Amino acid sequence: MARLTPPYDQLVFSGGGTRCFWQGGLLHVLRDAIGLDPARIAGVSGGALSACGFISRRGTVVRETMIEAFKDQDRNLPLHEPFDGEPGNSPHQQIYRKVVETVLDADAQRRIANGPAFEIVIARPPDSNWAKLSATAVMAAYEADLAVRSTPHLSWAEKAGLTPERVDARAAAAEGRLIDLVCAAATIPPAFDPPLWDGKPAIDAGMTDQAPVPQPDEGTTLILLTRRFRNIPDIPGRTYLQPQDEVPADKIDFTDPDKLRRTWAMGEDAARALLADMD
Repeated sequence: MARLTPPYDQLVFSGGGTRCFWQGGLLHVLRDAIGLDPARIAGVSGGALSACGFISRRGTVVRETMIEAFKDQDRNLPLHEPFDGEPGNSPHQQIYRKVVETVLDADAQRRIANGPAFEIVIARPPDSNWAKLSATAVMAAYEADLAVRSTPHLSWAEKAGLTPERVDARAAAAEGRLIDLVCAAATIPPAFDPPLWDGKPAIDAGMTDQAPVPQPDEGTTLILLTRRFRNIPDIPGRTYLQPQDEVPADKIDFTDPDKLRRTWAMGEDAARALLADMD
């Protein structure tokens, strides 16, 4: 794992669904120990909720709320099965939204609206009229990019037509739209149906870049990944942190709360090792 070189001007939260609990555990130990107080933050996919937890200091609330939501789930429903609930929303999508609504209460949104510059990156599918189908097709390019190039900075899905879009999350919080934005950012086709953001379908932008640095990109940056990559860029001023081993949590497995606890604990252990290395 890379060495810490604080202070950091920028903080980036990679995506990864429930793997993002590794970020939560890491920051729970690391934040105050190194005086982590970035001026600019960016989040993508599930990392958008992790970033919200960091800014509002509700990381442990995110953890406990998700654990509570998972305790009665004994299986992940196959995508072809019918389900009860709002039309167009899968069971995963319904559970995730309830968690986000609980975590991002009025106080949390107020803190985020008044906090550091904060961008959440979403993506627009190649064809708005066939959003779910076209987004699912682009996933093939994304998976191939991960397998072949194995770098957090992806490119093949964007070349296939997926368009990233940066959204001012502070403004969304001030306008009462942050919950919708965080849910849109974590929309993974075909498991989730693309919601509308500003009148157009929006999905997970992690397929275009797992580590989108804030814009403007100024100063030193700490990037928190949630999976291991073979090719981590060597860019002056950037520190990439990735788990030492594969984390227990499995992206959109909503059935095992213990995996969340163990993933969080792995993040805490990683933070302690980084601090010991600094000493």
